[in-house]
Amino acid sequence: MDSVDWRLNSVERMGDLSLRAAGAPRVVDCPYGKAVEFGGEADALFAQSNPLQGLAQFTLEILFYPAAGGLREQRFFHAGQVHGERVLFETRLTGDGYWYLDTFISSGESNCTLLNEDFLHPVDEWYYLAMSCDGKEQINYVNGSQERRGAVDFGAQGEGALAMGVRLNEVCWFKGAIAAVRLTPVALGVDQLLSP
Repeated sequence: MDSVDWRLNSVERMGDLSLRAAGAPRVVDCPYGKAVEFGGEADALFAQSNPLQGLAQFTLEILFYPAAGGLREQRFFHAGQVHGERVLFETRLTGDGYWYLDTFISSGESNCTLLNEDFLHPVDEWYYLAMSCDGKEQINYVNGSQERRGAVDFGAQGEGALAMGVRLNEVCWFKGAIAAVRLTPVALGVDQLLSP
């Protein structure tokens, strides 16, 4: 059950993953050390591999900062294929200083969208997000609290890519910052998640 912990302290590498930058994402100081900041219009990081490839279940955790003034719909973490099998973290901004989480899994003929419109959080703050999938169910969390869960028939993903700061096809740009990503090859319980 070994986790892979990635700190975003470079726009060229994330652990053993080589990154390609689009636009001008930049490394900034944050309360957790370093983070990569995305401007919301053209900044992103891409890797030519899918970190979820071969996993039958997983937990993804992301330490991120959603900034005010971004697009209403933003995709800030996209692993897999552009339109096929994929896993996404997204934000929805309300326009009055709040955001809510949207997570999505597509696997084979199955998909699951968890849209957390009843769970509003202020922008311009740091949050720990998590998405777990045990092969049958997706659950998402903000700061260690479960928000939504839904059924999905998840099978191990194949080859693909990774985008941070935008969707893989470069739409729905993210304004904010990402400091860390942790991937665990099992579905973790709430007591095992990162928290503030």
